[in-house]
Amino acid sequence: MSMKHIFVYVTASNRNEAETISEAIIRERLAACTNIIENMSALFWWEGSVQQEKEVVLVAKTTADTFPLLSSRIKELHSYDCPCIVGLPIAMGNTDYLKWIDEEVRPEVDR
Repeated sequence: MSMKHIFVYVTASNRNEAETISEAIIRERLAACTNIIENMSALFWWEGSVQQEKEVVLVAKTTADTFPLLSSRIKELHSYDCPCIVGLPIAMGNTDYLKWIDEEVRPEVDR
C-alpha cells in the first residue's frame, strides 16, 4: 500500500480556531475530513521558559502531495506565531477509506 495518505496533526488555541481552520481546509478540498479533540494540555518551551496551555487538537486526513498547500493555508488562518503542523504517514488502512480520501482531496477545486 502506498504511503501517500497522511494524518496532519495540528494544535489550536481553542475550539473556535480549530473549527475555522477545519471548515476552510474542507471547503477548499485540502483535506477529506478533520477531527477536533478538546481538552488537551500542552507543556512546551517558548521564548526561554516553560509554558503550559490548554489546546485543541485538529487531525486532518489528506494526501502527502497536498501537505505544502494545506500547511500554508493553516498558517494563514492560525493565531500562533509557530503553529504545530505535522504530517504523519498512514502505513495501512481500509482501502475504501483511503480511496475516499483520494476522491475528496482536490485542492484545485474551489480555489
